[in-house]
Order: sequence, then structure tokens, then C-alpha cells
Amino acid sequence: MSEQNTDIQQDHQQFVEPLSDWRRTGTCGELTLADDGRDVCLMGWAQYRRDHGGLIFVDMRDRAGLTQVVFSPEIAPEAHEKASILRSEYVFAIRGRVRPRPEGMTNPNMVTGEIEVVVHEWKLLNTSKTPPFPIEDRCEAGETLRLQWRYLDLRRPRMAKNLMLRHKVAQCVRRYLDENGFLEIETPVLTKSTPEGARDFLVPSRLNHGMFYALPQSPQIFKQLLMVSGMERYFQIVRCFRDEDLRADRQPEFTQVDIEMSFVDEEQVMTMAEGLMAGVFKETKGLDLPLPFPRMTYDEAMSRYGVDKPDTRFGLELADVTSIVRGSGFKLFARAELVKAMKVPGGEKLTRKEIDDFTEFVKIYGAQGLAWIKIRPDEWQSPIAKFLSEDERRGIRDALDLQVGDIVFFQAGESAMVNAALGNLRVHLGEHLGLIPEDAYNFLWVTDFPLFEYDTEEKRYVACHHPFTSPAVGHMALMTADPAAARARAYDMVLNGSEVGGGSIRNHSGEVQRRMFDALGFDREEAEARFGFLIHALEHGAPPHGGIAFGLDRLVMILSGSSSIRDVIAFPKTQKATCLMTEAPNTVSARQLRELGLRLREQTREEQAK
Repeated sequence: MSEQNTDIQQDHQQFVEPLSDWRRTGTCGELTLADDGRDVCLMGWAQYRRDHGGLIFVDMRDRAGLTQVVFSPEIAPEAHEKASILRSEYVFAIRGRVRPRPEGMTNPNMVTGEIEVVVHEWKLLNTSKTPPFPIEDRCEAGETLRLQWRYLDLRRPRMAKNLMLRHKVAQCVRRYLDENGFLEIETPVLTKSTPEGARDFLVPSRLNHGMFYALPQSPQIFKQLLMVSGMERYFQIVRCFRDEDLRADRQPEFTQVDIEMSFVDEEQVMTMAEGLMAGVFKETKGLDLPLPFPRMTYDEAMSRYGVDKPDTRFGLELADVTSIVRGSGFKLFARAELVKAMKVPGGEKLTRKEIDDFTEFVKIYGAQGLAWIKIRPDEWQSPIAKFLSEDERRGIRDALDLQVGDIVFFQAGESAMVNAALGNLRVHLGEHLGLIPEDAYNFLWVTDFPLFEYDTEEKRYVACHHPFTSPAVGHMALMTADPAAARARAYDMVLNGSEVGGGSIRNHSGEVQRRMFDALGFDREEAEARFGFLIHALEHGAPPHGGIAFGLDRLVMILSGSSSIRDVIAFPKTQKATCLMTEAPNTVSARQLRELGLRLREQTREEQAK
């Protein structure tokens, strides 16, 4: 900010007045022609000021919207004269009378666009330095600058609307669950570190040197204990913490709508969850969701879409052509564990540069490259076409129903890589080609998940959801006999390709829970040390129970049409888990470390270089 602007602000401080007995009669986003002739008192910020050679117009803004206020030398000469000091983001209050705007001066895009308020008297409540970026939705400031000045960023109408939408969703959730017999119960934030899942955030204990609390990744164990306690129906809108790599839809601290129910099976939990989503969408979007939501098994989702959270708003499904090209002259296809293909109708128009960009994209998921074929009227154009026999071409054509003008993308190799590469390329293509309809909300249940997944780094099976999920009926023996074949009583709610909710029926038998820990490689002593309190609880009359947790941030992100959950969180962290506004995390004093019984290890040169 220039020295001149600083001087102007300091000079205007002499005009600042106390609020005294002034009281708002409403907001800046509600007055209409029905209020013509009404005397009002409004308070807010100066958005724009326009001096039209006599009349001074100021757009007054609060979180509800804008109202045009008019300073007239004929109606209130003293107020008009003082209005010359108003600048962007000054805080002020006015008293005046509502009147229609002159013909041709209305704004149909604003609730208040047909009226204005003629000011009779006003007060300057505070001045403002020149903001580092315009306080408007058209702001082109980068996210880094906006996060540094987050309290100013939140004044922008779009950001304010996001937080108001978040509030509305949370209140709708509370009403629905209260009406359905759920109790809102808080669980501890300082808890015990347990294995499995993401990395914990640890908190050292001052009173117990060498000991640590962990911030909860979710209230999973506590909500199960509440079911053992006989609470029967619990919910909580709760803060959770995971120390993991970040991205656009992930934060180190996030909010869950956490729900647990006793004496239920999957159908009851899923029906309750559908009703909750229907209520949220009716209240926030005015939409009647079709119930029940479609369902798809995990195996079907992976087969058709390559991911376990498919976006069903558009096509481009995957096809398994492994058996068709098993003996192919193209060696990569011939020896691959899995070969999948994806047809893009009309895709022959894609340029070589676009195809090269797609090739680079799939490398993110471990692919070495991307094979492709363009279906021309008289040939198959592709570097790999010459390696395919007539039988193989016929088989691929029939499997994908190929037409002239199509392009086919292939991926071959290990199953997980093939599915991840083509599944994510499918979504990338959908966005690139404009195939995804706007304002469409496709819900889907994905069910019958594996109970375990193999961790190649740890060289052992880990829980696919979490170690408290119940095995499918008849699959208990498979937990140790054939872990890869064991299925879980788990279910995820997917919306437009994002997992917005996930849950399961839990182990309510202490013995079954012990067998789960056995299958995960915990010896009995370790399981007792880590989870003994839960096992003992399950041995004291635990009812059958299950639940689900919704990601509130992700749900509001989709409802608001935002591309990042940072846009629906008041004070989010960056992708490096830092707060640019408060400069957290930061260092602490030597005294604080001594009180905690801690000493920092000096970094090596290699660590400093990173």
C-alpha cells in the first residue's frame, strides 16, 4: 500500500464514530420493491463508490449481498459532503429510505437490483488499508496470496456463500439425525496411537514424559464403544486428523459426519444414509433425489471403470480384452497379466499432441506408455496395428463395438496399474472432451469390498477399510486361509466420482476381532496392548452394530461446485500442510521443549537440503 493511501486512511480515522444506539433493521441482500418507502438501517463494507457529479453511489456489502445506497446533496447535504471520504472496504452504517431505482438503472441479477436506499445520515465505523486484492468474485489473485490474507478472501461473495452452504448442510444433518433418534455425543481429541491407516499426528504429554497422545484419524473405536454402552444411535460432526500427502480434496484436518447404529444390517444403514442425502439435497439444491441409489459391487466397478469410486455421469467404460490378445504378435499384450481397452467415440479427431499428453498422464499411475488405435474407413491407424491378426482385430471390434471414427486406448501389465491408469484416464478424457454434464448428481453404492489388500511395501495384508470391519457371512475362514478372497460387509457412497461416505458392519464379537488381528499379523500380546480395551468391551455384551461416515468438506465442495475443499474450509492448510496466514507450524521455545521432556535432533546436511 502506498504512503499516500496510508496517510489518507490515518486522516479519515478522525471521522470514525461509535455505533452507539444504532441497530440494523436487516441485511444488504434482502430489500425489494415491496420495501418501497421503508426506513432502514444497514451496516457493512463499501464495495464500490461512484461519484456521478452530485449523487454519490456506494455498493454496501455484507455476507448476504449488496445494496446500492445513494448520497444526495439535496436530501441530506451533510451526509453527502462527508461521503467523499468513503473508500473500498471502509466499514460504515447508514440510515435511509428505500425507493425504486430510476428506469433503466435496475439490475435483474441482484435480489436488491430494483431498489436503492437514499441515505439520511451515516456513520464511519472503521477505515481500511487498501486490500492486497479486489474483494470480488472476479479476483485473479493466486491461491497463495488469498490464503495469506484469508480473512479478506472470505469477504468475497462466493467464499461467504460456501461457508453459508456448509452451515446449512450441517444444520440439515443435525435435524435429520435428531428426528431419527440419534444422539450427538462428543468423543476425545487426545487419544491413543494405534497402528493401521494413515500416519498419526502425535502430541507429547507434559505430565508423562516420553508418552504421546494421538489426534484421532476418526472416532471409529469410540463410536463402537458407545454402541457397547447402549447409546444405540450416535452421531457427531467431528474434526479428524491424518498426517498424509495432500491434494485438492484432502486436508490434514478435516470434518466427518460420523454415524453409528446398533441392531442393524447393511440395508438399514444404507437406507438411513440415503434419506440423509435426500434431505440435504432437497434443502440445499431443491432437488428430489431418486431413491434408492443404484448399487454396484467392487468387482464390477473395477471391471467397468478401473476405480472403486466410478463417475457414472458419462460413458467410456473399460473392456477386458486379455483373452483376445493372449497370443498376440504384440509381445506386451501377449504376456501381460491384464489388457484393457477403452473406446472413445469420435476420438479419431484427437491430435498426436493430445495423445502424447494422455501418455504422460498415465505415467503418473505407473504405466510405461499408452497404446492406441484410430479406426479409419480403410485401415486401423496405429504403431501397434501391424502386430494384430485379423482374428484379434475382429475380437477387439466385437468386444468394443467399434465404429469408423473411434479411437481405442489400451493399457497392459499388472492389474492394479492397468486399472488405475485407464480408470483415471477415463475421467481425464471425460473432462477434456466435455463429456461430463454440469449440474448432474449421480449417486452410487459400491459394495462387497475385499476385506484385505496386499501392501507391497510391508509385504503383508492390511485392512482394506479398517481392522474393525466384519467379514462377509461365510468368509471368516478365508481371513487366514485365503485373505485375497475374503470379502467385507463394507459399503461406500460415491457421488460424481468422489467417495463422499464409507462405512461397514463391525465386528461385535471379541473372538472375531481377535481373529482379524491374527490375520493382519498382530500377535496376541501386541493386539492386547494396542486394542485390549476394545476387545474387552466386545466381550461384555456388544450388540450387532454398524455405521457410516461422510466427508463433510468433500460433500460441500461438490454441492458448491468448487474444485478444491480448501474453498469450503474457513482456514485451510496448503498442500505442504502449512497455514500461510498464521505461519503454522512454527518453532517453539527451548523452555516449552524442556517442559515436554523433548530435545530436537540436529538435521543432517541432506535433510536441510530437502
